[in-house]
Amino acid sequence: MTNPTTTPSGQPLGISHKPSKTKAMFSQFKQRNEPAFIGYLPYGFPDPEYSLKAFDTMVRHGVDAVEIGLPYSDPVMDGPVIQAASKIAIDNGERIANVFKAVETVANAGGVPLIMSYWNLIFHYGVERFATDIENAGGAGIITPDLIPDEAGEWIEASDRHGLDRIFLVSPDTSDERLCIVADNARGFVYAASRMGVTGERETLSASPERLVARTRNAGADNVCVGIGVSTAEQGARVGSYADGVIVGSALVHTLLDDASGSPKPQQEGLTALAGKVEELAEGIHSARK
Repeated sequence: MTNPTTTPSGQPLGISHKPSKTKAMFSQFKQRNEPAFIGYLPYGFPDPEYSLKAFDTMVRHGVDAVEIGLPYSDPVMDGPVIQAASKIAIDNGERIANVFKAVETVANAGGVPLIMSYWNLIFHYGVERFATDIENAGGAGIITPDLIPDEAGEWIEASDRHGLDRIFLVSPDTSDERLCIVADNARGFVYAASRMGVTGERETLSASPERLVARTRNAGADNVCVGIGVSTAEQGARVGSYADGVIVGSALVHTLLDDASGSPKPQQEGLTALAGKVEELAEGIHSARK
């Protein structure tokens, strides 16, 4: 059997020259002086079929790029809403191999598909295998919240071979030296966490993410997107006034959950609520600089 990292003659595969899908998206938005709207949902929540319809709904109602979350049993970054959704997905039999159906769904709807995953899941699936499967499904790349560039050698090589984006995270406490390392190794964009801590909806946002975006650009990043805490159109517009993209997660997941019981809403009710929230946020984010 031919090694997937070599040519039939046994020579190592070179670097892919395919353009970055997320970079191309940001170029279009910069021409219009608009920020992009990036939405997150975990795959398999509330169940695999429901989640595929949710991803399609997100794109068709205003999300530009979708972070498809891989549910994990021991999250370190996720707040209570996403933790609850991930547990439901795992309990319902979510499997890594099926997440590429979600990638295809987003791509077919016209959005830019990204997978967000803790590194342990990708490592055990197989880095080269994962890179091959996401490329074949039409995916743009991977967001790895717990992987730093210094320890990402295997992923950097695989992503170069398959033309995939590498999205690393920075926070307000990241040093200028570390920002340069991230900017040098990222492809597509850099994910700027608006604050230290876990994900979740917030009533207010501090000024720290704006400073972080400026510092990350000064470090050499072409595109910087802000996530963690954005839950309203007003907040999205505020962040979109200075960031290249606005990332929303918990607020979208929340629309599919019943507040009283914590259980998923019936499919049609949930999809209707999701569509409404996406439209509300999209209007605020896309008109941020008008």
